[in-house]
Amino acid sequence: MAKMGRPGMSDEHKREVWDRWAKGQSISEIGRAVGRPPGSIFTLLRDRGGFVPPERTRRPEFLSLAEREEVSRGLAAGEPIRVIARRLGRAPSTVCREIKRNNGPTRYRAVDADDRAWRRARRPKKCLLAQRPSLAQLVADKMAEDWSPQQISGYLATVFAHDPAMQVSHETIYKTLFVQSRGVLAKELQGHLRTHRPIRRSIHSTTKGLQRSTIKDLVSISERPHEVEGRDVPGHWEGDLLLGRGVTQIATVVERSSRFTVLVQLEGRDMASVASSLSKKMNELPPELRRSLTWDRGMELASHRDVTTRTGLQVFFADPRSPWQRGTNENTNGLLRQYFPKRTSLADITQADLDLVALKLNTRPRKTLAYATPAATLDMLLR
Repeated sequence: MAKMGRPGMSDEHKREVWDRWAKGQSISEIGRAVGRPPGSIFTLLRDRGGFVPPERTRRPEFLSLAEREEVSRGLAAGEPIRVIARRLGRAPSTVCREIKRNNGPTRYRAVDADDRAWRRARRPKKCLLAQRPSLAQLVADKMAEDWSPQQISGYLATVFAHDPAMQVSHETIYKTLFVQSRGVLAKELQGHLRTHRPIRRSIHSTTKGLQRSTIKDLVSISERPHEVEGRDVPGHWEGDLLLGRGVTQIATVVERSSRFTVLVQLEGRDMASVASSLSKKMNELPPELRRSLTWDRGMELASHRDVTTRTGLQVFFADPRSPWQRGTNENTNGLLRQYFPKRTSLADITQADLDLVALKLNTRPRKTLAYATPAATLDMLLR
């Protein structure tokens, strides 16, 4: 049977991934549940554009694997086809065709025969837009003009009200766009979608009514000590995530006084992964450099109390949609795009790679430091 996703993931795990995705779980949540990295989960989902495949079932008239094993045992024992068929309750012609199409009586193997039967049963046919080139071209032209699939579907239903052959649902457009193996709509058209998502998201994947946007025991930036504003005392940091293509990300943390940068490799952007990886990396710094951390109002640091317990950093959150309150971090993220351009996957970036990039930034003269380097400035502040 054809495999989906990266090698090594069992069919049972793949089915569990799709079931959890259909229920609206995040890629990070699914990865933790099945014990696989988020990159593997995303690869599996991307192959089908995020559309949950129907669970394959065997029609009753076809032989099961157990029946094929019985055929194999009968052939090995030298039994006639009619005897084997009678024991299975099948017609002799059914058993005869089964043996002939699977290498004959001397080379028949039950597992191989069952695998080939599953593959033959797929019988792939062209999707709707592949069968109607004129309709596909019209859809592509409208998408290039930044029309949404729903707008295109509604437009076609109105203009071609009496021509069903020139109508298509918005879900079919989405599926043809995201499942690139269909080979109809160019991948570049995904860039014209408002969300820029690489895969179709489950309708259950929503935070509506789930209180997920509330960070418990949040401490606002307005309560941050005044010494942080002056940038005279080292050990106060600003942080956020730098996002890459797909579901990939790193954490960026910048010391306010010296602009010293720390980069953190992350397995996922869920709160458990971020809190654990961030705490481990920040604990490499001396205690006097772990005073406070100001973060974006993102749910990825909802476990901020764990970070405080593990590192001693008091965590403050900027106001919603106020990136200027973390201007040092925002500026540093802009500098990092030299090394990690937008839409670049960060999946294969190691902590050693990140440490090397951080070293380059920390040993580079900065105009805001009168052309001193962040590393030298921090060293001077600690004396």
